[in-house]
Amino acid sequence: VQLQASGGGLVQAGGSLRLSCAASGGTFSGYVMGWFRQTPGKEREFVARTSGSGGSTYYADSVKGRFTISRDNAKNTVYLVMNSLKPGDTAVYYCAAGRAWATTATRYDYWGQGTLVTVSS
Repeated sequence: VQLQASGGGLVQAGGSLRLSCAASGGTFSGYVMGWFRQTPGKEREFVARTSGSGGSTYYADSVKGRFTISRDNAKNTVYLVMNSLKPGDTAVYYCAAGRAWATTATRYDYWGQGTLVTVSS
């Protein structure tokens, strides 16, 4: 499975962004899809995940109520809509695919290349 993340950029605090992650090379609906983020010197942090059908989602407490994960299995794409962005959300965001319903990065098998989100104060 190959994953290609896009949609990052520079936004002011309080603003919004939508990240996309396009998948190819596998049966997309068979994978749990997750978003993680990472800042220099820190471990990759779980952000959100969605089940294969999209019917179940789970969020990190730090983004709950502000971020929304969704997927379009017809387009082999998962999205992360980020609202009310804060400077603390600044990070490289990665999409990932795996078989497990997990928050741990090591449980995901395939990773996108990352897209940088910068939130200015």
